[in-house]
Amino acid sequence: MTDKKERNTGDIIQEAGSLSCPVQKAAYYMDAFLKELMCGRCFPCAFGTYEAAIILQKIISGNAATADIDALRRIADVMLTASRCKKGRETAQFMAELLKSETFPEHVEGRCPARECISFIEYRIIPEKCILCGECMKVCRYNAVAGEKKVAYLSGYLPFEIVSKRCTQCGECMKVCPNDAIIIVDKRELAEEIADRQHYARP
Repeated sequence: MTDKKERNTGDIIQEAGSLSCPVQKAAYYMDAFLKELMCGRCFPCAFGTYEAAIILQKIISGNAATADIDALRRIADVMLTASRCKKGRETAQFMAELLKSETFPEHVEGRCPARECISFIEYRIIPEKCILCGECMKVCRYNAVAGEKKVAYLSGYLPFEIVSKRCTQCGECMKVCPNDAIIIVDKRELAEEIADRQHYARP
């Protein structure tokens, strides 16, 4: 039996690079970092990364406040000055660099510009582009797609739509759609659009 090779910070940063959202990058890094062996010689590194991971999940879930971002900055500062190993300092530098992004405050406001954090997005089917082929319904494991497949001799089809409460934003439906009829929308923008429609619809 061979021992698992320990990844260095550069390896984890490279893996996190596949993500577009800085918050997701930071969360991925912290999760991966905590799974690696730690020397345990200093508290700033061990407790700092653990606390940062909790706060980042709070931000991703849409339950964070500005104070949480300030807390992440303090953690990065303490780790940078007090960590005894290179690994801890490199982690602090990576987090501090990501925190310069305006994306963190935007998440607190309820938006993920990269549209990778599922708490802030919804999948929608564009009726005008949907050809009623039913491929999205076939691949959905959670029965989150409602509608009727087009049949040549029938009319009055029920258009396809995604049931938000069941959807896990896995993206499988987008992969199989032959007409690019499925899009990702920002929940906040959607709510604002609906509010505008209701406002102008009033007599």
